[in-house]
Amino acid sequence: MERITEAIRDELRSFPDEEKTPDFQRFFKEEVKCYGLKTAPVTKLGRRYWAKIEDLEKDEIFALCEDLFSSGYTEEAFIAANWAEKLSGRFDEEDIETFRKWIDLYIDNWAKCDTLCNHAVGDYIMKFPDRIFDLKEWAKSKNRWLRRAAAVSLIVPAKKGKFLDDIFEISDILFEDGDDMVQKGYGWLLKDASITRMNDVFEYVIKNKKRMPRTALRYAIERMPGEMRAEAMKKDW
Repeated sequence: MERITEAIRDELRSFPDEEKTPDFQRFFKEEVKCYGLKTAPVTKLGRRYWAKIEDLEKDEIFALCEDLFSSGYTEEAFIAANWAEKLSGRFDEEDIETFRKWIDLYIDNWAKCDTLCNHAVGDYIMKFPDRIFDLKEWAKSKNRWLRRAAAVSLIVPAKKGKFLDDIFEISDILFEDGDDMVQKGYGWLLKDASITRMNDVFEYVIKNKKRMPRTALRYAIERMPGEMRAEAMKKDW
């Protein structure tokens, strides 16, 4: 199996300049380890290698994912996260512990966090909704990426109008978090919850806007009509 990840790395290193994004670092505040590649060729590469491994046991594929995550390269994490998502039909309840470990040990920027959590972890929660309590525990973590993961793992379910009470509870836990990556994460979650539950989200924002960081507030109301946004942004002296 090691030959598979090494073959992937060889190909990632060999891409021509036209497949690269100039100044990849500009998308991140923190220093990132990357090959500097565009998303499309990395996605295509991951799909090609998926065809070679999809019949392996789930634990073997998870081991390959962990190898890719552990390298630190953002593009390798992207491939690993997409492979994890493709396993969603084979998830078991205990897989949440694997996801937690990956986030805690290997996730170090928003792109890695969101690519894994929006889909693989979100799919897991849809399959095992009782495990949403794990996300509430993540929201209390000292690790900023676990706290962001607690929110962004519910992005897709939020768009479908699911888990609204849990979304509010997680937002409550993260409410006054000083980390802008976390603020943007739960603000984004509230924004997408507003697609189907706009009035509920608006009421939540109005009730809490005096304590809500402006970064999170602006994200949360982004999809709302102008009059709602104006009311939410109005200062109450």
